[in-house]
Amino acid sequence: MPGLFGVAVSRTARAVEIAGITSEPDGGWRLQIARNLSDPSEGFLPGVQYIILGRDPFHTAAFRRLLWDSGMKPLVLPASSPNLNAFAGRFVESAKSECLERMVLLGDSHLPAAVRAFIDHYHEERPHQRLENELIALARAVIGTGAITCRQCLGGLLKFYDREAA
Repeated sequence: MPGLFGVAVSRTARAVEIAGITSEPDGGWRLQIARNLSDPSEGFLPGVQYIILGRDPFHTAAFRRLLWDSGMKPLVLPASSPNLNAFAGRFVESAKSECLERMVLLGDSHLPAAVRAFIDHYHEERPHQRLENELIALARAVIGTGAITCRQCLGGLLKFYDREAA
């Protein structure tokens, strides 16, 4: 069953992209993730100057070289510095505490589906204090005095309250 996922977080926009999910990460998997993230046409990180890496042994020299060749400067965190990659750490803690720890995952496709649903909720429905309680990706603006409705996802685990247009 899959259990490890790589996360890429844009510091300025707070947008999150799941780089991949696997139960057996290795150097080859990480290299493919780096290729996917740094792809000039479809990657999540085009134009990014710096990328913060933890001290994971899978961040091999080949992995860092691929990022460097893509125009990014990989910065490896110093030892014992858990909060220097706070945006990614906060997202992972939110995903675990608000969603994944409350679910019984069934099968290999259930974890990616739950993570995707949480990311959609995180971007489009969940207000963020650091962004003055705005949404990361404003899907639509509804201004009105209509009734407040509750939308649910993942069997009611994730909820979003919305005002209907009048």
